Amino acid sequence: MSQKKPEKITVELTPLEKIESLYAEIVNWYGEADKKEQRAAAKLLMVSLDKFAMYEGNNWHQLVMEYVDIIKNDPERFQKILLANRGELKTKKASDRLH
Repeated sequence: MSQKKPEKITVELTPLEKIESLYAEIVNWYGEADKKEQRAAAKLLMVSLDKFAMYEGNNWHQLVMEYVDIIKNDPERFQKILLANRGELKTKKASDRLH
């Protein structure tokens, strides 16, 4: 009697899920430090702002402020943006990706 080997299922994290995983790692790195969640978020924000400034050119501030305005004025919309970029098993070509 032949037995089939279970197929390996490869789950690829979305870019947002990878960042959230890194955030969790950074929080854990801080151990019992005060405000470890804010410290981890600040580190990711510093890197993000640097990349915006580097690759977005003179308009980097406007793009950052669009996200700040959304989370400040319409938190539900911001959550929808996060959900749209999280947890979907996508097999899309690079040209199909929105964010």
